Amino acid sequence: MRIDIKKDRKDLYLPGRIDFTEVDVPAMTYLAIDGHGDPNTSPTYATAIQALYAGAYAIRAVLKKRTGDDFVVGPLEGLWTSAGNSAFVARDKGEWDWTMMIPLPDAVSSQDIAEGLAQAARKKPDLPVSALKEFPLSEGRSLQILHMGAYDDEAPTLARLNDEVMPSLGLTWNGPHHEIYLSDPRRVVPERMKTILRQPVKPDTDANEAG
Repeated sequence: MRIDIKKDRKDLYLPGRIDFTEVDVPAMTYLAIDGHGDPNTSPTYATAIQALYAGAYAIRAVLKKRTGDDFVVGPLEGLWTSAGNSAFVARDKGEWDWTMMIPLPDAVSSQDIAEGLAQAARKKPDLPVSALKEFPLSEGRSLQILHMGAYDDEAPTLARLNDEVMPSLGLTWNGPHHEIYLSDPRRVVPERMKTILRQPVKPDTDANEAG
């Protein structure tokens, strides 16, 4: 069996471009690594991404050897946090903390991850494979939209989400801002890049009480 999360879960990985849509994101397991600062200038970001892919491909090989099943290595994803939401709208990347991730299929076990990372560390001793971790994430109720264009052009869409869409629905943030990168910036011109912008949400009880 060949697993492809983008095809198997189109509800999560194929949103529309016009309006934010609501999805119920199930508990998922990721391979992840943490960092801080502008990904365009942070000296650790590039090696973190290389380590992620080295680990993911090694885990895929371990699963295939154990079960015969294969999976398409999922898209790069990122959780972004800062001291205040305004840092996202202003694109103040130097103030961002990030967790970069690759989703893993349910068929992958913790032992598969451990064995894969051990293999990756031996093959790529120059990469920070030891910093990779198994990362469970339960986002639940979320709003998402497909952004087409450069990363730096996301600000108006994020402002609309934060200032218009969520208040109109009586919702507030319920977890880090989540981005899913469907395009490779090395191969796709900025205006054609596709990025899913996802935000876990919950009822804004303060706003509802005030209303």
